[in-house]
Amino acid sequence: MTAETTVLARLHDLSTTSLVDAAPTLRILPAALRPVVPGGHLAGRVVTALANRDLMPVLSALREAGPGDVLVVDAGGEDRAVAGELFATEAQRRGLAGLVIFGRSRDTPSLARLSMPVWSTGFAPNAYPARAIPVPGLSLSLGGVPVRPGELMVGDDDGLVVGAPDEFAAAVDAAAAIELRERGLQAQILGGACLFDAMNYDEHLAALGEGRPGGLAIG
Repeated sequence: MTAETTVLARLHDLSTTSLVDAAPTLRILPAALRPVVPGGHLAGRVVTALANRDLMPVLSALREAGPGDVLVVDAGGEDRAVAGELFATEAQRRGLAGLVIFGRSRDTPSLARLSMPVWSTGFAPNAYPARAIPVPGLSLSLGGVPVRPGELMVGDDDGLVVGAPDEFAAAVDAAAAIELRERGLQAQILGGACLFDAMNYDEHLAALGEGRPGGLAIG
């Protein structure tokens, strides 16, 4: 098992919120990207497709993608879809970890029945033509956020985060510790404990009032 495989296995159990808290340098994709079905989670290796309002680059990237990959598509427009039920079903058959479309998808009821999660910025019934010569392996800029082939991506209902494998490797231990601590605190609160008893709210507020930076801490 490679180091990257080990990191990916751990990322499947971690939320985007814990990862970003542990590593603020991880890039957050635009909030317009939303899951077709809430409750999904993905963690995988990025494969990119720069569609430029054409289906051929997207099909080419799908043909090259394999198990554990996250196919990230920049549609290049918002007026038509670049993926639907047959495309996404083939992606699932190939073992992809997920499909992320900076643009529109279609066949929403069929996508919702798949076990592979799909994110997009919206939906449309019509699709782009398939006429362009594909150029594989291009870096993308999704709303100004760079996404590069070979990077890792994690997604859930709170959003999508991307970064280099070593960035995620450096974050997983701290993220796991954050999740363990917060689950414990939540259990205590559900049991009747007060959140503010576990928080340095008064000290932090006093520091801010005195013009000092302070530092809000929980736990």
